[in-house]
Amino acid sequence: MSVTVLLFASYADALGTRSLTMELPPGATAGTVLAALRQRPGAEALPPAPLLAVNERYADPGQGLQAGDVVAVLPPVAGG
Repeated sequence: MSVTVLLFASYADALGTRSLTMELPPGATAGTVLAALRQRPGAEALPPAPLLAVNERYADPGQGLQAGDVVAVLPPVAGG
C-alpha cells in the first residue's frame, strides 16, 4: 500500500525532503514508517520518539495504516 509521509522543519532539512511516498506491506503502522525513515541518510536527526500524526490526528507508533493515509513526522512544538 502507498502512504504519503510529510516531514517538517529540521526533519525535512535533515532528510532532504518535505514529503515522500512510501510503499508499505499490509498491516503497516505509523511505527513502520518511522523505522523506514530511520534507514534514510540524515535520519540520525530524528529523536527516539518523534510526534506522529496520521491524517491530521496525533497517533502512536502502533496506529494501523490504510492505503492513501498521510503520516506526518512532527518536531516538538512550543506555544503559549
